[in-house]
Amino acid sequence: MKTYTHLDQYQSEKKSVVTIGTFDGVHHGHQQILKKVVNRAASANLTSVLLTFFPHPRMVLQPDHDLKLINTIHERVDLVAASGVDHMVIHPFSLEFSRTTAHDYVKNILVDQLNAAVVVIGYDHHYGRNRTANIEDLRKDALEYGFEIIEISKEEVEEVAVSSTKIRTAITDGDVVTAAQYLNRPFSIHGTIVKGKQIGRTIDYPTANLKVDEPYKLIPKPGVYITSSVLDGKTVYGMTNIGTNPTVPGADNLQKIETFYLDFDRDLYGELVELYFHERLRDEVKFKSMQELKAAMASDEAKTRAYAT
Repeated sequence: MKTYTHLDQYQSEKKSVVTIGTFDGVHHGHQQILKKVVNRAASANLTSVLLTFFPHPRMVLQPDHDLKLINTIHERVDLVAASGVDHMVIHPFSLEFSRTTAHDYVKNILVDQLNAAVVVIGYDHHYGRNRTANIEDLRKDALEYGFEIIEISKEEVEEVAVSSTKIRTAITDGDVVTAAQYLNRPFSIHGTIVKGKQIGRTIDYPTANLKVDEPYKLIPKPGVYITSSVLDGKTVYGMTNIGTNPTVPGADNLQKIETFYLDFDRDLYGELVELYFHERLRDEVKFKSMQELKAAMASDEAKTRAYAT
């Protein structure tokens, strides 16, 4: 898949099948839409294109709203690529772009820039300045400019919306099992391993501290989870604590993501790691002593080893 960070970068003389949307999560419902786009393009010897936007429009239009997304833009690119789409155009969303008229949106973007022969769009799609145009307006433009519209049904659109909401709610609640069912894969986060206070080493549980660079990335509810990462080409399971280490004397009260990997002791500092969430074990607890914390971690380890076998 070819990726573009601006509409002006996309150049193709071949007619296209285009769909438009955020596709946050690229979950089962999204995958069905992308499959429809890819199959139609293949059957008609066209090229398949996903037009999406970053930052998310709500980040720009509602800056006071602390929006969290299931995927970072880089994660979204990887997931869309796996669907078989030929081109992904990630256009910068800005206040200026939001003022694009409906006519210019269709003529300049869909027709002239993306060379659309087919537009796959939801029944409730709105576009143009203040989102005043709808699919009926698009039908009129389709007649004028000679492209076809494939309407995504109300049932499909609602399935996508409900799935996205349930995924976000599940992650926020720490229910990573339900999130995985809707995503068709374990929920994951990417980040860089950074140095912590190395307190885990003092109780025989050295942890890798994951720093997530994107502040808009949705993080699961604080607690202890069974997780895994691919390290040195192998899947390595671990137990991950998301929280502030309330038992540790002098903790800085900042949320951290710390993983003790089973039977793995290589230095990971500075490496990019993807952490997959499989199951939630318990809440983060303030124990009466470090000895009680160590005993709880031993229990967490036993459950993690049982899950991994």
